[in-house]
Amino acid sequence: MNLFSGLDPTITEWVIIPLLIFFARIMDVTLGTLRIVFISKGDKMIAPALGFLEVLIWLVAITQVMQNLNNVASYLAWAGGFATGNFLGLRIEQKLALGQMVVRVITVDSAQNLIERLKGHGYRLTCVDARGTRGKVNLLFMIVKRKKLNHVLDIIREYNPQAFYTIEDVRSVSDYSLPQEESKRGLSLRRLFPLRNGK
Repeated sequence: MNLFSGLDPTITEWVIIPLLIFFARIMDVTLGTLRIVFISKGDKMIAPALGFLEVLIWLVAITQVMQNLNNVASYLAWAGGFATGNFLGLRIEQKLALGQMVVRVITVDSAQNLIERLKGHGYRLTCVDARGTRGKVNLLFMIVKRKKLNHVLDIIREYNPQAFYTIEDVRSVSDYSLPQEESKRGLSLRRLFPLRNGK
């Protein structure tokens, strides 16, 4: 059964089918990007579900391409959807801000004010006296949720602007090491589209 039998063949070939391929590619590549992210985080539930939808949508798109091999617009739609899907997938991943980060901070000056400020915001950290090439330094270790990373960096820049810091992804961490500000896990639409309070 041809879904487009009642439409103008030219419009179907050069507009409708390329658009179908384009949006199908956006969807399956976006899902694929997110699936890789969830795999890297060790998620055993969401990643397989995304993989199922990804392949299902991909089959729809590739079927249309194979049925229209002489249509240049189909190839352009395939490539354009792939590029757009990668961009959209990364944007959504940034909005979700999944996982935890380890932040290491090295300060030459006293880190007491910085430590007190971070603790005041509920962050847990470990401070170690160390020695660098120029003498004594303070070494701070802390695990923060990724969506709180910018807040932590703002505090570091405010209280120790000359501090040297490194940031790395963390696959898993004990609950004790995280601030107790949020106990809920999982995804929600609010994490993708946060609501702003009216003025």
